[in-house]
Amino acid sequence: MTPGRERGLTALLCAAGSGLALLAAGRTWATVRAEDAITPLTRNLTGGDLGGAAGALGLAGLAGLAALFATRGRVRAGVGVLIALFGAGIAYASAAAVQRSNVLSAAGDKSALLALGGDPALDVNLWWIVSVTGGVVLAVAGLLTAVRGGRWPGMSARYERAAPPEHALPRSAAAEDDDPSALWKSLDRGEDPTARKNGRP
Repeated sequence: MTPGRERGLTALLCAAGSGLALLAAGRTWATVRAEDAITPLTRNLTGGDLGGAAGALGLAGLAGLAALFATRGRVRAGVGVLIALFGAGIAYASAAAVQRSNVLSAAGDKSALLALGGDPALDVNLWWIVSVTGGVVLAVAGLLTAVRGGRWPGMSARYERAAPPEHALPRSAAAEDDDPSALWKSLDRGEDPTARKNGRP
């Protein structure tokens, strides 16, 4: 695999990991039911309700994706380390968010009536696992960047071998004679374009 393709694959992993974390953050992770409360009620809690750290780190991962293309060498390797840390943070924050104590605390903040229920029932779904998966994928992308990123081309590498500007290329007298715009420009300067053809200076 060429360095350019390797960079592209890593960028896709970075985008996928961050995207999964952001997608999951807005979904319901847990449901709390207080059947024994004065007024029985149910509260659905999203990833953002349970702390929001995973979503914030997902945004940071997208920023790291942009830096992956904008940097090169050791700086890019440092960006890779940060991306890996973001991914590990997403995985940890997601797992910690669905702990019973954290869920009940977040539910109590949304409704004081839940605290009056004797023993609220707790139901955790699988969206937090999606967030953990996104964190793992992002961490893998970061590690690949840290280890291999120094060999990848920079964002402007394809322009380094560009042709020299037009003004740097010599123009032959014949080309100027065949160019109608050049004849008009010489007339504007007060020159006689026929003098060169007739051998006069």
